[in-house]
Amino acid sequence: MQLNERQKKHLRRLGHALHPIVNLGNSGLTDAVATEMERALTDHELVKVRARVGEREIRDTALDELAARTRSTVVQRIGNVALYFRPHPKLSKIVIPD
Repeated sequence: MQLNERQKKHLRRLGHALHPIVNLGNSGLTDAVATEMERALTDHELVKVRARVGEREIRDTALDELAARTRSTVVQRIGNVALYFRPHPKLSKIVIPD
């Protein structure tokens, strides 16, 4: 899903008060983490993820791969925290401006 800057700004505003639900540890991106992320996106649509996997390149690769595996969009990345969005397929809770 492609988001324009206005939509990303709206989602960043909503995500500011969220706490990380999913954590990537030293094991990196595992199937269990991807499954938990799928569940979190289905339940919440907007999810914060904390990645503590070491080097910057490894962390960036893991966060990008997580977005690809869950078919979600990275709205924002600051340090080791990323904000992901994927609208619910049937009933979306978050209204995105045009």
